[in-house]
Amino acid sequence: MLDKVVIVGGGTSGWMSASYLKAAFGDRISVTVVESDRVPTIGVGEATFSTVRHFFEFLGLKETDWMPACNASYKLGIRFQDWSAPGTHFYHPFERLRVVDGFPLTDWWLKLRPSDRFDADNFVMAAMGDSMRSPRYLDGTIFERSENDLGPGSAAFRSTLSEQDTQFPYAYHFDAALLAKYLTEYGVSRGVRHVVDDVVDVRLDDRGWIKTVATRDHGDLEADLFVDCTGFKGLLVNEALEEPFVSYQDTLPNDRAVALRVPVDTAEVGMPPYTRATAQEAGWIWTIPLFDRVGTGYVYASDYCGPEEAERTLRAFVGPAAEGMEANHIRMRIGRSRNSWTKNCVAIGLASGFVEPLESTGIFFIQHGIEQLVKHFPQQDWSPRLRDSYNRAVNNCLDGVREFLVLHFKGAARDDNAYWRDAKTRAVPDGLAARLEQWQHKTPDAENIFPHYHGFEAYSYVAMLMGLQGIPLRAPGALDLMDPTAAAEEFARVRATAAELVRSLPGQYEYLAQMR
Repeated sequence: MLDKVVIVGGGTSGWMSASYLKAAFGDRISVTVVESDRVPTIGVGEATFSTVRHFFEFLGLKETDWMPACNASYKLGIRFQDWSAPGTHFYHPFERLRVVDGFPLTDWWLKLRPSDRFDADNFVMAAMGDSMRSPRYLDGTIFERSENDLGPGSAAFRSTLSEQDTQFPYAYHFDAALLAKYLTEYGVSRGVRHVVDDVVDVRLDDRGWIKTVATRDHGDLEADLFVDCTGFKGLLVNEALEEPFVSYQDTLPNDRAVALRVPVDTAEVGMPPYTRATAQEAGWIWTIPLFDRVGTGYVYASDYCGPEEAERTLRAFVGPAAEGMEANHIRMRIGRSRNSWTKNCVAIGLASGFVEPLESTGIFFIQHGIEQLVKHFPQQDWSPRLRDSYNRAVNNCLDGVREFLVLHFKGAARDDNAYWRDAKTRAVPDGLAARLEQWQHKTPDAENIFPHYHGFEAYSYVAMLMGLQGIPLRAPGALDLMDPTAAAEEFARVRATAAELVRSLPGQYEYLAQMR
């Protein structure tokens, strides 16, 4: 039986992996995390998917357990600012589309155009975002009544990504360093061995598999399975095992970021329940509201912008609050390891792959990778079919997100400089060109988007295409022959429901303040 795991690298990926393995296998497995106290965490991944709730539930953690400790806030979606033109915005929410007479409400919107805000007409969360509402009432119930049964003892409490059959209405923002600290305490209290040391060598056996990792002060650490959580460095999978890296740079040119941690009085200014992505001259700026500060950063392409210019742009965007704040410059490796599982090593997090921070996929990739590792956990024979199945799942997920993100730039109407004009002519991944053509005649559905699991449903593609406005869409011809009365009534219900939620829900700051 394989029961000894060494995780090289801490941070969010290392401690999410260690905690999850312990939650899954308990004392039947030995888990060691070795991390250097001289290697800083990247700290970009502070926003998440709504599916991250499966991770916390699997660990048995309630929001009241971990959110205050991590200065966390709620996220109802992403607000895209200035992507179609300066001064415009739209939401990509965690909310599936309503259906009327067999057609999604967005198809009816293309026919009826009840207003110039497709997001406000089709999703209640647009109004909730505009008014900075919490997704929970002060008594703790979720505004989506169907979700209130989730919790310890329910069938979904120990569910994973693959069991999600409803759209949970929110995700989280959190301080990644604080989450890593929280999970360190969680893991150590459940038997994870924590070694703070530098790895100075990776020693291979006669087969070329990892035998030990050598540390400066703690000697050699042996294991059956090694998990590479060393970030963009890929110390085990790429450097020691020489697994090739597959770049996505030809289709996603953003390869740098500069970030600031900006203090803010959230009691005074409030807390938006969304991540904001604001288009810029050579990329976009993220704004992530936490309980005690705002995390912000400029993701840009080094072919179009240098680090000094990027930092000036970010500081000007933030304004006086950026004065005196230290900027963190980050080189991003965009792409994936050819295989995240090679020999007796599995790469999780940035060592596995990364597709830039847009759409908050970094934490999602960690969660997906560790869930798949548990589902594919090796046996004594190290079945290559098990390994190949794992790699297919991880590669399909990364490749699918790549395609979805390319759509954001390809589909943006903005074309006011070389960066945005080049986005329209840059190469796209195999299959996307045909899908883009298809979507101009039939909007995205489950049958015509990227076919493998990657975390995004068809409604996300629809929301982005309608908000970006760079690719023409048309209403189905069938709607010319159908009675629009029911659709008009549904648009009215969306607006009425949204107005009632804005009236009855507390502000996000009000809710989170009483949680602490």
